[in-house]
Amino acid sequence: MTVRPTHTLFPHKPVPALPSEGLIGVIAPAGPGTLDTERAVQWMRARGYGLRVFPGVYEKDGYLAGSDEVRLNDLHTAFADEEVDAIICLRGGYGTPRLLDRIDYDLLSRHAKPFVGYSDITALHLAISRYAGFVTFHGPLLNADLLGDKEPPTVTSFFAMLRGQLKAGSVLSHPAAYPLTTAEPGIAHGRLQGGNLAMIAATLGTPYEIDVEGVILLIEDINEPLYRIDRLLTQMRLAGKLARLRGVLVGDIAGVDVDALNRLLKQTFEPLRIPVLSGWRSGHCDPNLTLPLGALVRLDAGKKELMLEQDVVIKA
Repeated sequence: MTVRPTHTLFPHKPVPALPSEGLIGVIAPAGPGTLDTERAVQWMRARGYGLRVFPGVYEKDGYLAGSDEVRLNDLHTAFADEEVDAIICLRGGYGTPRLLDRIDYDLLSRHAKPFVGYSDITALHLAISRYAGFVTFHGPLLNADLLGDKEPPTVTSFFAMLRGQLKAGSVLSHPAAYPLTTAEPGIAHGRLQGGNLAMIAATLGTPYEIDVEGVILLIEDINEPLYRIDRLLTQMRLAGKLARLRGVLVGDIAGVDVDALNRLLKQTFEPLRIPVLSGWRSGHCDPNLTLPLGALVRLDAGKKELMLEQDVVIKA
């Protein structure tokens, strides 16, 4: 089955490409972490980039990386900083939902730039999509991924996407060592949206919940057994969020048996007659591939392909 685009599909605004010798800012909008600053600076410098560390990265307030005020100020300051070309998050954990109703989305929109993270950062991706309307990136965290010595596609995918090496018409590469599974065949055109399944479900019923109209849904998760993945998908179904999807791209569901997961995906999505491609290496996995959220894409589950249908960054 092919699900065609409609007039409701307006592309999210592409952001400026990460320039050569640019400056990458790191913030900690969620949980606390310990940054080896010297190692991080050397890692970026070896790849031609500078690193600016914002104050909240060094703070800890229980399970949060600093107070809400500190984390919110870092987010605003990093976007407003004209010298910072892209923003990456230190880690996930928990904390970003506490910021959503206090963010200046107009400021973010005026200073749109690549913003990268996953896991708890999903709440920021959803809110920015709804209220600022520019492409963000479901991609590596600084500590766990870039400094975590993950497989080379983690880094090459990150820089290829942010530098603008992938344009409209590009088919995103996926490592052959990790076979993909067609849970439901078909072709869909839509806006890629989503991220961490538990966080997507946690925002339902709020002004920051996912807008599923014309969406190809990306889901990933960790530390959630199969019955809880079932419960989260059922919650989304009962909330009316699955019936309007164009397709589904399933990232890494860490710790869940692949065959059992695919049975659940078939039970959930077969009645909707939409394409579902499973096993994409994105999320709490190694490698962790970067994906553009809010961007128009074409999903061919039968051919196991994901193609960009718009430029996600613009070179100066």
